[in-house]
Amino acid sequence: MNENRLPDYLEHMRQAATDACGFVEGLEKDEFFEDKRTQQAVIMSLIIMGEAATKVRDSYAMFAQVHPELPWRSLRGMRNRIARGYFDINLDAVWETVQTALPELLRQLPSVRQDADNAGHNDCVRDKPC
Repeated sequence: MNENRLPDYLEHMRQAATDACGFVEGLEKDEFFEDKRTQQAVIMSLIIMGEAATKVRDSYAMFAQVHPELPWRSLRGMRNRIARGYFDINLDAVWETVQTALPELLRQLPSVRQDADNAGHNDCVRDKPC
């Protein structure tokens, strides 16, 4: 039996993005640069988001194609850059991601999540046509 994990992966993305934004709430950029604990918390959230996005692209490629408004490739790419080059993380890019890209992602995810929930009822999962 193939369980539909798509809503779970999207929820992981939403929760990680919410967490990352919450971690930097009220901080200025220079404070973020001085706070290693917050940096690592945000970076871990980005890794979680990238892992979940990779699962969606790999296991539900058709669904990802139907939703190009989400930056599937960028999420995966950032996760790979962080995981493979941990000592060379560009904190400017991390800060910018949390300040601009994640709030936009959080605005887009509810409608994508609703489609995933509906897809579970319509068999629009695991690369079956929507």
